Amino acid sequence: MAKDTFLNPKTTLNLQGRLVDISKPTVMVILNLTPDSFYNNSRVDNVDDALRRTETFLNEGAKFIDIGAYSSRPGAAEVSTEEELSRMVPMVEIISKKFPEAWLSIDTFRAKVARESIGAGAHLINDISGGELDEEMFQTAADLQVPYILMHMRGTPQNMQQQTGYSNIALNLIDYFSEKIATLRKLGLKDIILDPGFGFAKTTDENYQLLNQLEDLDIFELPLLVGFSRKSMIYNFLGNDPQHALNGTTILNTIALMKGAGILRVHDVKAAAECIALVEKTRTH
Repeated sequence: MAKDTFLNPKTTLNLQGRLVDISKPTVMVILNLTPDSFYNNSRVDNVDDALRRTETFLNEGAKFIDIGAYSSRPGAAEVSTEEELSRMVPMVEIISKKFPEAWLSIDTFRAKVARESIGAGAHLINDISGGELDEEMFQTAADLQVPYILMHMRGTPQNMQQQTGYSNIALNLIDYFSEKIATLRKLGLKDIILDPGFGFAKTTDENYQLLNQLEDLDIFELPLLVGFSRKSMIYNFLGNDPQHALNGTTILNTIALMKGAGILRVHDVKAAAECIALVEKTRTH
């Protein structure tokens, strides 16, 4: 096995005054409150379903629940701020009260949605746009002092796949993250998690080039989140569909863990937790 490349000295996150240990890889599970998600098994459309799934996710080993109310799949339909809020905030309130032990992440690029969701009981912000789609997002994250997941993307979900093309994808991401991290640090934000944005403004080949160079992001010494789960970079390449992409997801998650990833964002908690356990086992011998 390749040497352990996860050199990150940052081993905790401050979640509403409580320090959460992230020294070992962990699972973030996707909970979609939108009918437009590319993987229909991840969608919920009522409170009872959301609570049942959250309980299952926690029992299977998820540490973070990533709640989204705006589909970010390529070509996804636009959703108004009001609609996103109406889907997100009541569900966050209900889940946080029912499962106070759950750490809730808000998948949004809108500062208002992030702010109101944190007020309703959420703990992290997961911004696919890296602050590009709402100029108030960075200041909002800094004001709230919650962990901020900084993802790489070009354009919007509607046009991102027309904005591919990189001279050197790892170096391009290092430049991007360097500028964004500096801005966030100046604003006083303490906890930053990096997400390379697999599947966002990247061709299939570019996604795999990036995975091959993933260790290069160790330079930032920040927690690294990856999200391959059932994406087209898997099923288009293998010639199947999202419903048959779990095996491919597990393989890419394994590679990413060996290259330093610390958080796996997935639809399938049990498979991801087993993947982490087996990779960690190889590191003890």
